Amino acid sequence: MYVRENEGERAVGSFPDGTPEEALAYFERKFADLAGAVTLLEARIARGTADASVAGTVAKLQEQLVEPAAVGNIDALRGRVAKLAEKAAAFGEQQQQEREAAKEEALAKREAIVTEAEQLAAQPEASIRWKDTSTAFERLFTEWQNAQRSGPHVPKQQADALWKRFRAARQSFDTARRAHFSQMDANNKDVKSRKERLIASAEALADRGLDGIPAYRNLLDEWKQAGRASRKLDDQLWARFKAAGDVLYQAKAEEVAQTNEEYQENLVAKQAILEDATPILEITDHAAARKQLTAVQLRWDEVGRVPRESLRDTEGQLRRVEDHVKSLEEEHWRKSNPETKARSEGLRGQLEASIAELEAEIAAAKDAKSKASAEDKLATQKSWLAALGD
Repeated sequence: MYVRENEGERAVGSFPDGTPEEALAYFERKFADLAGAVTLLEARIARGTADASVAGTVAKLQEQLVEPAAVGNIDALRGRVAKLAEKAAAFGEQQQQEREAAKEEALAKREAIVTEAEQLAAQPEASIRWKDTSTAFERLFTEWQNAQRSGPHVPKQQADALWKRFRAARQSFDTARRAHFSQMDANNKDVKSRKERLIASAEALADRGLDGIPAYRNLLDEWKQAGRASRKLDDQLWARFKAAGDVLYQAKAEEVAQTNEEYQENLVAKQAILEDATPILEITDHAAARKQLTAVQLRWDEVGRVPRESLRDTEGQLRRVEDHVKSLEEEHWRKSNPETKARSEGLRGQLEASIAELEAEIAAAKDAKSKASAEDKLATQKSWLAALGD
């Protein structure tokens, strides 16, 4: 069996046990297999689904098409494979670029993981939120594992260097965390011991009732200086200490309630006294007013204290009466004081003489302007004289 190519005829093989037609069909099938492989590779390259072995596949096809034992348009098939060789080269270069880009992206991602881990480890201890930071390290470790398992390949030397930095950051944080919680445990133990003693002292005051409150307040001052344990432990200790104080303050509340009941009776009595004292506000004679006020004050002092919330009101009403009597006495003293009286009489004489002169001036006035001026002065001085009284 022969095939005709551009360079002439070439023997492709023999098929001794069959007819010429069967032999031709056999060698045509061989050609169809080669053409099918070329068509498939063309489609894979066009769709971009070919893998990194595409160049080797093209080379293998080229080798198979050197002197293939097949009958068909072998020259055309060789031309198609030659074009595939060019496309495969370009495709391989593109894939190489994509692999390099993916590798750079993978390195950048791992670098970002390491950088975040180092930043977490470098936080000042006072500002670290331990639980949140531990969770962040767990997340970063999971991201590292996922990148290592399913991400693009990263050169071992670079991957090892990044992992060494990540591991160092995590170990640094773990060391700081263990030291922090160790210190916290020691502090909790110390604070608990001190506050347990304060609680025992507070609970021992229960039998003293109201009298134990000053001592409890002293213990409260010590409590504030005893430091703080963890929130949960401190809340438990405070609940016990407060409960001991509540016993004392409950005793105080009961005593205050009993006292207020007694004071309520005093309030009723003092309100009755105030009703009796109100008419004093109408008295204008200082001696009579003082006499009645003294009687009221004696009764007032005998009654005793009233509830605190009523103290200001009741005392204010009595003070109003006392201020009235005081003002009467001050007015009486002002009028009866010899020195004041002498000054008043001297001033009175001067005003009376001046008034007489003004009246004469008005009677003799010839123009309206002078008369009006004198009348204004006369009215003013008469008002001063009236203010001096009798």
